[in-house]
Amino acid sequence: MNHQKYIDQAVQLAGDNVKQNGKPFGAVIVKNDDVISTGINKAIQTGDLTAHAETEAIRTAGLDGKSYLLEGATLYASGHPCPMCLSAAYLAGIKEIYYASTLEEAREAGLGGPQIYKELKKDWGEQKIALRQMPAKLEENPFKQWGNR
Repeated sequence: MNHQKYIDQAVQLAGDNVKQNGKPFGAVIVKNDDVISTGINKAIQTGDLTAHAETEAIRTAGLDGKSYLLEGATLYASGHPCPMCLSAAYLAGIKEIYYASTLEEAREAGLGGPQIYKELKKDWGEQKIALRQMPAKLEENPFKQWGNR
């Protein structure tokens, strides 16, 4: 597989996005040396903070009918994936990720991913966002419904 070709494609997508006033992130998903999908960060354009390049590429693969499960695929990203994108890659079954720019480069450019990694390393009770479990008082439990189907 020509890793350089695909990482260059991801970085080119990121550069093109910056020229359109978007953030400097692009992603390419490849399986069996075929490009399955691509994505750019659309957070500024759409107002959707979850519209990162990696998640957009994963969404596009699913919307194109290729499947939201991408077992064995490789993700190429212009920058080190944030925790959300990394989680999406795990959920999709992506086997490996190549990235061009580091978390330090993102921090130096004023982009927000690096501090989230630091926050997630803290114990639950020390994180900025309080996470509290509260059971619902409904007869039907959706998790049990799912398990019983």
